[in-house]
Amino acid sequence: MSTSSLEEIRRAKLVAIIRSHSLEGLENTVRSLYKGGIRAIEITMNTPGALSGIERLKENFPELLIGAGTVLDSETARLAIMSGAGFLLTPTLKKETIEISNRYHVPIIPGVMTPTEVLTAYEYGAKMVKIFPIRQLGHKYLTDLKGPLPFVETMAVGGISLENAGLYLKSGASALGIGSALVDEKLVQQGDFTEIERRAASFVEIVSQQ
Repeated sequence: MSTSSLEEIRRAKLVAIIRSHSLEGLENTVRSLYKGGIRAIEITMNTPGALSGIERLKENFPELLIGAGTVLDSETARLAIMSGAGFLLTPTLKKETIEISNRYHVPIIPGVMTPTEVLTAYEYGAKMVKIFPIRQLGHKYLTDLKGPLPFVETMAVGGISLENAGLYLKSGASALGIGSALVDEKLVQQGDFTEIERRAASFVEIVSQQ
């Protein structure tokens, strides 16, 4: 599972980050993202009913890669894995969380910022790292990282938009994690799933041009 999930993320290059207040809104959002071409979804663990949401989405959207985000510790990681999460994302670096994920052969993409954290995460067993929040660093930071650390794959998260997505990919990001620029909670509350689908298609179009 680990290799195939990472391969799917590399191929898709886009991971939609979803925080929803209801399972109904979650399902409608995922359906719109799928119609727009998104194939990898991250459900944050601070979403109410996140674990049951992951189980339900895997059942209703078997063709999608469903993962868990905002995983803060090894206990949460194990619960997410038991619920069927195909990958895990964390906002911070914690050795125990990486170890539990590797034990179950589920890829984990830990949140890091500095070169030291990037290398440490790699040495702990992470195959890809999440540079977060990338908005504070800019796309050229990825190019700089690739100098001394060309063997570590990166996912850029935090502030990715339609205007800068291409720049991050050209600068070396293997994938992008996209939150509010793709899934705005206001759109979900308003039931404007057509706009979410349109945004998804726009991001997919940008990736196809890289």
